[in-house]
Amino acid sequence: MSNIKKDTAIPNSQLQNYHVPVLLNETIEGLNIQPDGIYVDCTFGGGGHSCAILERLNENGRLVAFDQDDDARKNLPDDDRVLFVPQNFRHIQRFLRLHKINAVDGIMADLGVSSHQFDEADRGFSIRFDADLDMRMDQRQSITAADVLKNFSEGQLHKLFEQYGEVTNSKTLAKTIVQQRSVTAIKTINELKQAVQAVVKGNPQKYFAQVFQALRIEVNDEFGALRELLQQSIVLLKPSARIAIITFHSLEDRIVKNFFRSGTFTEAEVDEVYGNKTESPLRLVNKKPITAGAAELKLNPRSRSAKLRVAEKKP
Repeated sequence: MSNIKKDTAIPNSQLQNYHVPVLLNETIEGLNIQPDGIYVDCTFGGGGHSCAILERLNENGRLVAFDQDDDARKNLPDDDRVLFVPQNFRHIQRFLRLHKINAVDGIMADLGVSSHQFDEADRGFSIRFDADLDMRMDQRQSITAADVLKNFSEGQLHKLFEQYGEVTNSKTLAKTIVQQRSVTAIKTINELKQAVQAVVKGNPQKYFAQVFQALRIEVNDEFGALRELLQQSIVLLKPSARIAIITFHSLEDRIVKNFFRSGTFTEAEVDEVYGNKTESPLRLVNKKPITAGAAELKLNPRSRSAKLRVAEKKP
């Protein structure tokens, strides 16, 4: 396995108000950028990773930047080498082909919610503010977190909070929400907090963070989009091209880990007759996930939960 250096301090020039790029140097190194290559940043956001990629490209290189959040468009650099696609990365193959791109030299995605989205109160991502329960990364879609709380059955809510938020008392939480919504609508962050206050377990901040995570994943179909991106990446990557994915919780990290190792979304299965595991079309560049070093943790506490996995398409 090749090694990727960690604990490299991020230059101050890269620290942005919109979003501090996580594991920046490790991601760029992991991509093994070719100066004249075509690279895709699936989560453009504040443009931190994209700008670092552009610094490694010559005049013939190209960068395709995807972001479904229209606010990200404001961060685009004035650079002819950049193609911006205002869409969810689950449509990567469709839009690349639309622009006559059939193969790329590298793909990256930072799956974290941007600091900008957390800090914009009216987006409804953060428990720090009172606002409508929105949580849509793409404002063009119709389903909000309030719609989920209003329309999901008790069983669906139980499964949602258990699987996506790993909430300890997910069954009780779901029952409480159904009971409370029959009395009064739950449309805002404070209304949700008040409705379930009696069943909050442990640290309230951590508890609501898990609840919000579950709702956000459902509203944006984050796991479905991730699976589609990974499947399409196999077709799009050139031989020996790399894919780098930064995850922020165990659920999405497990999806990436299993796919990189076996080309499936479950643990690698052993053939009962021959004892062989499913062969992955990818080779792991780093066997274990790369995490932030002390220098980055000091600058950006949000990097604490980030994990970077890098894989290379087999020739």
